[in-house]
Amino acid sequence: MTIDQLYDLEDHKIIETLKTVKTIALIGASSKPERDSYKVMAFLINQGYQVFPINPLLEGTTIMNRKVYTSIIDLPSPIDMIDVFRQSKYLYDIVLEAKQANITHIWTQLGVTDVKAELLALESDITMIINRCPAIEIPRLKLLLKAS
Repeated sequence: MTIDQLYDLEDHKIIETLKTVKTIALIGASSKPERDSYKVMAFLINQGYQVFPINPLLEGTTIMNRKVYTSIIDLPSPIDMIDVFRQSKYLYDIVLEAKQANITHIWTQLGVTDVKAELLALESDITMIINRCPAIEIPRLKLLLKAS
């Protein structure tokens, strides 16, 4: 398998994920407009996704007129994907939580990687996109999405 074929497979996984998911829990959401998690949340909303911000420190507040939740178990409805803006050391527990909640997709932002978490996701039949940003990938792949 060549490097180009590998990228094609990864791109295919990204495209299928972005076209399949409709609801996203953004773990590590921030109310600060200068933060990447805030910018990506705004981007995903603009793309038509229903985004639920998750941040226990901001519980009871809102970000972009959306209620902030403590964890995915507190969400009012099932979600399709978790987008992770947390340090890599928390990723394994996030995958465990996703597995228990029957969430089938996890996306980790740039720099967020953990081999044990990735293996658990693979064993749990969870599609995992690692070390990528949807706000970069959607324009790069020239995807025209309106998830709703």
